[in-house]
Amino acid sequence: MNIGIAKEIKPFEGRIALTPNACNALISLGHHVFVEKDAGILSGYDNEEYERVGVRLCASAKDLYQQCYFIVKVKEPIAVDLQYLTAEHTLFCFLHLAANPTLTTKLLDIGLTAVGFESIRDNDVLSILKPMSEIAGKLSVQIGSNLMHLQQGGIGVLLGGIAGFSQEGIDKGQVLILGAGSAGTQAALLASNMGANVYVYDKYPPALDKLTQLNASIHSLSDEKACIERLPSTQLLIGALLVPGKKTPRLIKRSHLKLMQQGSVIVDISVDQGGCIESTHPTTYGNPTFIEEGITHFCVTNMPGAVPRTATQALSAILPSYIHRLTLNNWFENDKIMRNAVNTKNKKLLINI
Repeated sequence: MNIGIAKEIKPFEGRIALTPNACNALISLGHHVFVEKDAGILSGYDNEEYERVGVRLCASAKDLYQQCYFIVKVKEPIAVDLQYLTAEHTLFCFLHLAANPTLTTKLLDIGLTAVGFESIRDNDVLSILKPMSEIAGKLSVQIGSNLMHLQQGGIGVLLGGIAGFSQEGIDKGQVLILGAGSAGTQAALLASNMGANVYVYDKYPPALDKLTQLNASIHSLSDEKACIERLPSTQLLIGALLVPGKKTPRLIKRSHLKLMQQGSVIVDISVDQGGCIESTHPTTYGNPTFIEEGITHFCVTNMPGAVPRTATQALSAILPSYIHRLTLNNWFENDKIMRNAVNTKNKKLLINI
């Protein structure tokens, strides 16, 4: 089958779905792999590296979409991509349709088969979403701690304080994380290792138990009221709630922002699924932040795009086997995992959003 790897065009999105080695794995299975010219540059893979393993380069997106009816990309299609998609195409990428009714309508109108990375649930694990969530979780602390700096308009607290001075009135900073899944866990572990006071809210006790087993200094909260009560002393709030396939519940209301200290920071990782903070709206790395009620919000929808080399390698370790499964005869009838990951097909919406 002709498999096309499209170039990402969202602002500062440096990922590509497959490295040259991952492409080679598909070629060894008998597939023809096409990559849009320069698609791997920002991940550190030049055109020649792809050509050396037998990949065919396409000069433009139009050329790629015309030669390949199986398109793999990272982020959801936008206008430039949608103009080339037809009912004959199969599209495999992150979709997050629950938070994007406009895209949902367009995909249904086109009539293509759209399979969501975030909908792949293998042995009860969101296999493709998980590594990207882990990256976003770490980035949320790195980015959030930087936004707390005075020159960024922040509160001026060094996350973690200074070792050995915690009893001398030096503020270590408090981080409140909503959600103890893959993203929330990585955020909590990094923030705690930096020396911050870390609280994690999740209504699912086993997730909290697993986290505190990894790091006993992390405080767990399973009561929503107790979570809200932590806001006045929180300088960094990280939203990492996820309900697979659904729009994220908005736990923090706009009125709750008044409880927080001016110059505090919110990083809402869950913005892809609508965000778990009422004041959230999607941003890009071109203009990543905005201020509501004196609180800096960072709500970039493609956070792992900031570390494309790492993120691309993580995706490439997972994607080839799933791509191959989508090329097999009668995969829709015979492969329950892949069938359940189909979001749209033949102008029908196959997921509940």
